[in-house]
Amino acid sequence: MSVKSSISLTDSQDAYVRGLVHEGRFPSVSAALQHGIELMRLESEQTEALRRLLEERRGGEFLSMDEGRARTEAMIAGKRRARGL
Repeated sequence: MSVKSSISLTDSQDAYVRGLVHEGRFPSVSAALQHGIELMRLESEQTEALRRLLEERRGGEFLSMDEGRARTEAMIAGKRRARGL
């Protein structure tokens, strides 16, 4: 389903989007604008997902750099042993 909406563009925005249509990148100005709105929606969703991930990580265990290195080295040593290296 489509909804008609009236929008205002600057002269440069209008020229740009019409250029995209003229180049054949989009079948119409509406299609180009819909694509732009979809990109903004996806960006917003990704930003929110990253924000949630950061909040989750901030609430987790904090390791010093030395402890992080020690755990990483232990993990690598374990992988090498498991592969007979």
